[in-house]
Amino acid sequence: MASPALTAVSRKDGDASAPRIRKGGFIHGHGLWLLILPALLFFIVFFVVPTASLFGLAFNKSVAGVITLSSDITFDNFVRIFTRPIYYESILRSAGISAVVALVCLVFGYPLAYVIAKTVNPGRNTLLMILVLSSMQLDMVIRLYGLMVLLGDNGLINGALLRLGIISAPLPLMYNIFGVVVGLVQITLPFMVLSLIGIIKSIHPSLEEAARSLGASRSKAFFSVVLPLSMPGILAGTLLVFALAISSYVVPALMGGWKVMVMPIHIYQQVAETGRWQFGAAIAVVLFVTSLMAIAVYHRAAMRTTGGRS
Repeated sequence: MASPALTAVSRKDGDASAPRIRKGGFIHGHGLWLLILPALLFFIVFFVVPTASLFGLAFNKSVAGVITLSSDITFDNFVRIFTRPIYYESILRSAGISAVVALVCLVFGYPLAYVIAKTVNPGRNTLLMILVLSSMQLDMVIRLYGLMVLLGDNGLINGALLRLGIISAPLPLMYNIFGVVVGLVQITLPFMVLSLIGIIKSIHPSLEEAARSLGASRSKAFFSVVLPLSMPGILAGTLLVFALAISSYVVPALMGGWKVMVMPIHIYQQVAETGRWQFGAAIAVVLFVTSLMAIAVYHRAAMRTTGGRS
């Protein structure tokens, strides 16, 4: 016996198959919005409200130890950021390092993602995926300390080169921009690979085979067919890596040794050390806007490259 919750309605052209739910059902129409209500509330409470409070705090006068929002609006915090070299140079440094990290992750991650996507054997494919995901299982700090063991002045790399007589003094592999870039690449590379695998898998092999049948070499078929069609994955991966890199605090603090002054370092110093929440909030707002601007510029360039496809 049919459930009373399901009401059969008129069927088209003699279609006597499964009955349809009446339009007045709970899920139909506006009821669909109830499904996204929990996620929407979580987003508003834990992202929109804190971000709005941060923006409001950035326009208050900087007073040590005070975090209460005030109605007095001032631009002094932003004037200080853009008139002192230590702060506006850190904006350029943060964006530059993040762009380099995104490029390096793309160069290293695309071949690996291509191999995984083209591996037909399930066992080998699973093994390669495990190798990629296993790097994300350890805590970030533990992974960075492992890098410090490798890159330190008395680390494994410098120790081996010194014993072999290749160098006479340790190479500066840490506490500089190079160390920060290496640390950020190690942390963000899996995100690039995972962003590319699905897109490359979705490219039908017959397209590449058609290019080969028309006389294109393997490399020409790749650069003329596979690479352009994988641009959405490249865009998503580079944007994700850029956003993660420009907002990272732990990596510059450990691998840069507080010598590579990027914007998250300044935010920590103002909030945790001097207690000037207003100025720290202003730096955070500038970081947020800088990230959005860089992503918008990159997205526009990518859209032109792909002919308007995102």
